[in-house]
Amino acid sequence: MPMTEDMSTTASGAPGPSGGPGDPSALFDTLQHQVAVFARRAEQTRLGGVGAVRNSMDRAAYLLLNHLDNEGPMGVKALAASMGIDSSTVTRQVAPLVDGGLVSRTSHPEDGRAVVLQLSALGRNRLEEVRAGRRELLKELTGGWSDGDQEAFCRLLTRFNEEIVARQNRLAQSGAPGTDPAES
Repeated sequence: MPMTEDMSTTASGAPGPSGGPGDPSALFDTLQHQVAVFARRAEQTRLGGVGAVRNSMDRAAYLLLNHLDNEGPMGVKALAASMGIDSSTVTRQVAPLVDGGLVSRTSHPEDGRAVVLQLSALGRNRLEEVRAGRRELLKELTGGWSDGDQEAFCRLLTRFNEEIVARQNRLAQSGAPGTDPAES
């Protein structure tokens, strides 16, 4: 894929210089640029894995299925709260998963009137196919890295994502504009 102006980088992978070494402004210019490039490239490839499962599941579906697999069956409100999004968003995103047989709606074991969402056997199999494809893609992309670099990247990316969630939570608690989870 040819480099476009918004993705141009120097040989080191950093955008063109905006200051000398140790310049905090240059560091954060590079960081914000690299985050933007990552977001674009991740969306372009959807980090969908390799082989037959490449780009075969959108981000929302993957995150919902993965959450149900990790946390177990739960109602729409609980799922929305635990994912930091609006209930109406979960309802809209889960509908095609139910229609496709990846998620089932069942009665709550303690309150038969309430409905819980549960990963179906088909959903679990499909999720594992996608996970396997994504694991292969990430192995390919970081195959030349040391184990330490792979672990550091994973640790720092996890920390970065946790900081984003913490900031969103602080802003939501303060009632700041633009913090409505439905906008996510």
